[in-house]
Amino acid sequence: MGNFISQFNDLVNRDGDAKVPDVQLDFEDSSMTEEDLESYSNVLHMLEPTADLLELLRTYEGCGEYIRQAIGSPGPEAEAEAWNHVRPAVAKLKMFYKYSTSIEHCLPQILQTLCIGDVNKNLERHQTLARILCQLLDFVFEFDSLKMKTPQIQNDFSYYRRCLSRGKLSNETDLKSAMNEDELANQVSMFYAYPTPMLKTVTEVTTQFVAKNRVGRSVSECLSTLANVCYHTVSNSKKKPQRPETTAFCLRVMVISIIIYDHIDPQGAFSKSSPINIKSSVKVIHSHGNASDTPNLISALKYNTKHLNDPSTPKTIKTLMATTA
Repeated sequence: MGNFISQFNDLVNRDGDAKVPDVQLDFEDSSMTEEDLESYSNVLHMLEPTADLLELLRTYEGCGEYIRQAIGSPGPEAEAEAWNHVRPAVAKLKMFYKYSTSIEHCLPQILQTLCIGDVNKNLERHQTLARILCQLLDFVFEFDSLKMKTPQIQNDFSYYRRCLSRGKLSNETDLKSAMNEDELANQVSMFYAYPTPMLKTVTEVTTQFVAKNRVGRSVSECLSTLANVCYHTVSNSKKKPQRPETTAFCLRVMVISIIIYDHIDPQGAFSKSSPINIKSSVKVIHSHGNASDTPNLISALKYNTKHLNDPSTPKTIKTLMATTA
């Protein structure tokens, strides 16, 4: 064990610290001016339901018991009981999916403001919007972490689709309405088929924005700057004390920023030319992360990035990621 710790420390310390960003964001100050509220009303409206959505997912119990009874002992009573529990559960699942579609509309607006032109100046000028983007990335991490711990979601939705195919929607007498419901069910099913559906949504929206506007370098710079700002906010916490919630927030935003950067930058986040120091990032996760988030943060970097296993990724990075959990 002692030898492993020694090797781990050698790996994370070999390349020094992460690049000091030119931009500073105050994550402790969430106050907004009247001008902020007016300028960013559209994207602020998008963030309003996030806390409620997380709480709904956190308390999601599933309908497994009723579904097992309906399948194991089929009959009108058992099937009706299962359906009466599945319908409100699926209503929640549709809410989560529909929120992901709102990201498709609002995230490009955020990227347009922050990533067209001088990125550093944009981040300095639009600090409130930069924090809003960070809040969105934090939500993405938290939602997907909860979703992966809730396998009953797909079980419930599979049963719901089975009921649809058997004509259980007794109040759906209109054929067009029934077809629309079935199409929505297909879209929702595809959304939940991915382990990290919100991350997939954000990554795809960002990738499409880059392709449409040809601003890969600017978006990469924005994401790497956010990752480095979050890293330095956490690593300097001894000099500038902060709330544990702020530390956890910054680590989650840092990891999601790295993941999206790795998907849109041709060289990825793990290359020698990357402005993000992965070793320092992993080190700060282990030294400052809380017990519940740390394994999820490391796993997210391992399994959701694109370039980790590329031949060009330094062996020390691969070894570091392989020996951390």
